[in-house]
Amino acid sequence: MTKAIMFDLDNTLLWDEKSVKKAFQSTCLRASQKYGVDAEKLESSVRENARLLYASYDTYPFTQMIGINPFEGLWGNFNDNEENFRKLKKIVPTYRKTAWNKGLQDLGIDDIEFGYKLAEIFPVERKKYPFVYEDTYKVLNHLKGKYQLLLLTNGSPDLQRTKLNMSPELEPYFDHVVISGGFGKGKPDPSIFGHALGLLSIEKDEALMVGDNLMTDILGASRVDITSIWINHYQQKKSDISPTYEVSRLEEILQIIHAIN
Repeated sequence: MTKAIMFDLDNTLLWDEKSVKKAFQSTCLRASQKYGVDAEKLESSVRENARLLYASYDTYPFTQMIGINPFEGLWGNFNDNEENFRKLKKIVPTYRKTAWNKGLQDLGIDDIEFGYKLAEIFPVERKKYPFVYEDTYKVLNHLKGKYQLLLLTNGSPDLQRTKLNMSPELEPYFDHVVISGGFGKGKPDPSIFGHALGLLSIEKDEALMVGDNLMTDILGASRVDITSIWINHYQQKKSDISPTYEVSRLEEILQIIHAIN
C-alpha cells in the first residue's frame, strides 16, 4: 500500500526546460537586433561554451554530486552558507560573462561590454518565465490529503527556493521539501532517499518516486527498492536503468497509483 509519493521538481512539476529556452530566446534576440546574428546559433554556442566552462572549474565535482546544471549557473545566486556554494557564488559572475562572450565570438562578434550585458539580461529573463506543466496542479489536487507528499529535488537550496517562490502555489501541497544542497548529497545517492523515508516515517515499500530523470530519480529509487514512475517526456529509449512504470505525461501517474492501491 502506497502511503507517500515523492516528486522531483525540475521538468516533473516545473517545466524548467521551457523556462530556460524562453530566457535564451529573449536574451539572444537582443544580439540578433543589434548585430543581425542568428539567435538560435548564438543560443547553441552559449550553451556549449557554458557546459565546457562549467566542467573546467574545481567546483564541478560538487555541482555534479548535488545536481546543479550549467544553465542554473547562468542565473542562480547561490546564497547558501556552505563552502562549495560560496566558491560557486564567486565563480558565476565571470562564468556568465565568459560564456556569453565566447558565444558571441564564435559568431564573429567581439563586443565584450555587450557580452557582459547579455550575461546580466539572462537571469532577469529567466525569472520572468516560471512555467508549470498544465497538469501539475490537477495531479497534486487529486493526491493531496490521500497521501503524504514530499518534494525531492537536486540543487542549491537558494536556487530551488527561488523557483518555488516564483510558483508560490506549489510548495503548500507538500508535507516535506528535501533539497540536495541542504542535505549534502543528491539523487541518485541512496542516502537522500533514506533521509526522505525517515521524514515520512514509512518503509521503502510504502513509497513511490515520480521523476523525469533516469540517472537521478529512477536510478536512485531503484537503488533503495522504491517503486518508481518515469515521466518519459520525449520517448527516450530505455537504458539499463529500468523504472517500475513509465508514462509520457504527469497526469498518467494517477491511473497507476490507483491500480497499485
